[in-house]
Amino acid sequence: MDAVVKFTNQSQGRDRIFRATQYACALSIYLLRNNSDTKELVVKLKSLEATMSAGRKLFRLGNTINSIEAAKRTMQLSDRVLCLCLTVANMTRALYFVCDNAMWARNVGLIRNMDKERWSLNASRCYFISLVMNLTRDAYVILQLMSQKARDRRFRQKMDTHLNGNPEVADVVIPQLDAFLFLLLESLKSHPAVALDTLKNICDLFIPLDRLGIYQSNAGVVGFCGLISSLLGIVTLAQPELKIKP
Repeated sequence: MDAVVKFTNQSQGRDRIFRATQYACALSIYLLRNNSDTKELVVKLKSLEATMSAGRKLFRLGNTINSIEAAKRTMQLSDRVLCLCLTVANMTRALYFVCDNAMWARNVGLIRNMDKERWSLNASRCYFISLVMNLTRDAYVILQLMSQKARDRRFRQKMDTHLNGNPEVADVVIPQLDAFLFLLLESLKSHPAVALDTLKNICDLFIPLDRLGIYQSNAGVVGFCGLISSLLGIVTLAQPELKIKP
């Protein structure tokens, strides 16, 4: 119970819960859209989804400063690739929060004569770039882990046993591909934080892809991916050892 209280006391924790609820509503609305017996429920779910979205915008009011501070820290990283990827990701995320805060101010009437659609598209563009840079970081880290794992003598023996112990698979799968996939899975298995971050970013990527029209799916896919990434975010926030560093 203490862990639950501590989690919900964090603004990020509340945002994750609101986000999971928002996308769970979006997914439920999509699944129930053709059911005439659930029209009243769908209306309630749409209202709850809008409430969750508005609440999240309020929680994110100070996140611009947090992202700028994070960018300052990542600029000090000695690894040039990580420095570039994370700094660009944090700066574009800061710009995303600027757009998001402006839209919140427009919704509550603090700003007038603002092109809400244009600002929404700019927010999605910034979010998209931030996710691409985070996924680039994930790919870079995974390649490093695979390189380290491949040099390990015990792992090479394990891989040889795997390849030689499955002759029926060798007839179907290209040995080099099998070896690559085995190395990839073993590397991710030994570093769950990297695996979770990669999966979370891939799920999140479907949201701006759909919004920008780069890869249009549907509300069900967006709701499902948003829900999965939200749940992964809750897990990594509740278990800091599962959060990728830096």
